Amino acid sequence: MIPFVGLFALYVQFHGDYGPGGGFQAGVVFASIFVLYSLVYGSAAAKRVLPPKVAGACAALGVVIYLGVGYATMALGAEFLDYDVLAHDPTDGQHYGILLVELGVLVTVFGAMASIFYAVVSWRTERAGHAEGELLAAAAPGANTGTRASTGGEEPA
Repeated sequence: MIPFVGLFALYVQFHGDYGPGGGFQAGVVFASIFVLYSLVYGSAAAKRVLPPKVAGACAALGVVIYLGVGYATMALGAEFLDYDVLAHDPTDGQHYGILLVELGVLVTVFGAMASIFYAVVSWRTERAGHAEGELLAAAAPGANTGTRASTGGEEPA
């Protein structure tokens, strides 16, 4: 199922020039691949495939791509994000510019959503481990629960 979700994300990305869709939606769909992977194989396996630091780097890389397109248009003598100068034909320049900016948005949203997912998974894992530790401590003999283990009929103090 994962390859089909990835293919759908690419469709959403490249169809965004002509209809609903684009970088934001495609980034969320790509991030959902790692949610699915984590549900099937576990969060540790998902973190081996896409480490959380890489997800965070993707979020930053997308911003760099977006800004890079804007600075490239300025270097070519136009205003920031004026895509007309990216090709000889202004219509082609608009198409290339939007495609590159949407790619930057995709990478940023993918990285941000994957990072948020990993943060939630880590928080849930910590909470589950903490709760499990409390249960084990409470069940241990002599635990501080307000009563003492029986030592020959003595009443608790």
